[in-house]
Amino acid sequence: MSTGYHNIHQGIIDRCLQGDRLAHYELYKLYSRAMYNTSLRITGNEMDAEDVLQESFVSAFKNLANYRGTASFGSWLKRIVINNAINLVKKRRFDLESVEGKEDAEALLETKEDEADVTYDFQLVKEGINRLPEGYRLVLTLYLIEGYDHKEIAQILGITESTSKSQFNRSKKKLKEIVKEELKYAG
Repeated sequence: MSTGYHNIHQGIIDRCLQGDRLAHYELYKLYSRAMYNTSLRITGNEMDAEDVLQESFVSAFKNLANYRGTASFGSWLKRIVINNAINLVKKRRFDLESVEGKEDAEALLETKEDEADVTYDFQLVKEGINRLPEGYRLVLTLYLIEGYDHKEIAQILGITESTSKSQFNRSKKKLKEIVKEELKYAG
């Protein structure tokens, strides 16, 4: 491939394309943990995360010939995992509050005031994220952890950009409440 991008696992990928089952297993071992964690952050459920992981690898191996090598294999696979995880969450019919084209100014202002010098224990924040309602957790995860912007999140979830921003700000506020009140962080 003359794309200018050199994939460090191209040899394994080539062996997979030739039907080498051991190569499939090697690729799985290289990426399964990271992809499981991505799936778990989005689904919030271990069994669902495992299902998404399995479905994603099956899909990736089935469509491996479509991988063009213009980005890392991990990026390509992660996109499959994220799409599958989001589809699963959508099937569970998460509830995003619609704000019909206007940002929740109150939520935007509230989060800026009290963010100054707050630090939290990582495990408490992780537990708090897991306790968020699905819609909040999904937008927060896609924005903060997976690095999507609100326009991309809106396209992925079929919502408005304003709804994404509002859900993100509400999720931050709810996360703070969970960490302080439910998890009793004294910070």
